[in-house]
Amino acid sequence: MRLDKLIANAGLASRSEISKAVRGGRVTVNGAVAKTPALQVDPECDAVVYCGKSVCYREHIYIMLNKPEDYVSATEDKNAPVVTDLLLPADGARVHPCGRLDKYTLGMMILTDDGEMSHRLLAPARHVPKSYRYRCELPLSEGDEKRLCEGVHIEGGYLTKPCEINAESEFEGVITIHEGKYHQIKQMFGAVGNKITYLERISFGPLPLDPSLGRGEWRYLTADEIALLAEAAK
Repeated sequence: MRLDKLIANAGLASRSEISKAVRGGRVTVNGAVAKTPALQVDPECDAVVYCGKSVCYREHIYIMLNKPEDYVSATEDKNAPVVTDLLLPADGARVHPCGRLDKYTLGMMILTDDGEMSHRLLAPARHVPKSYRYRCELPLSEGDEKRLCEGVHIEGGYLTKPCEINAESEFEGVITIHEGKYHQIKQMFGAVGNKITYLERISFGPLPLDPSLGRGEWRYLTADEIALLAEAAK
């Protein structure tokens, strides 16, 4: 593998930044200063240090992001900032959102370059749960809550699958769904004559949103968290 590819895959810098660091003598391989970013290295055996940081090879990137408002869940958009803009350039160029939140929905997103796992996590047959904190415009009656939990018809006549609601008051609570139709929760509340005024995803599958992440902040998933996602995707 090329030296610059190894460092870029580790999410430490872009290719251009790596080339500049190599020219400045700030990259070593097995203790020797690298002369070219095209140097062939073995990720399993060679000790690579970039600007004082040891480089660990990652086959795939897995990131947890606390999405802020006004960002689009995409890798590019002509009219608005996208969630990958919030990441390191080297990571943002590789990953894609695992599922989408609309522009005004906040909270937890998983971004990865592992297309196979992403596909499995989003496959309808696996029913991976996603929980959201909601607020609604009108009081949610017990009857409407029961209708939502049993399933309601949304756009195209689709009948939503059963969900769970933990109401904390007439106006707010947590809803857990097991699918991901377009604007599904907003459409569901619309189907019972109500309207969502606030929506934040607080968990994806087995992983809760890290409370230490502020809006727009992110971190790499730990090995244990990746294993939990892989189990959920089976």
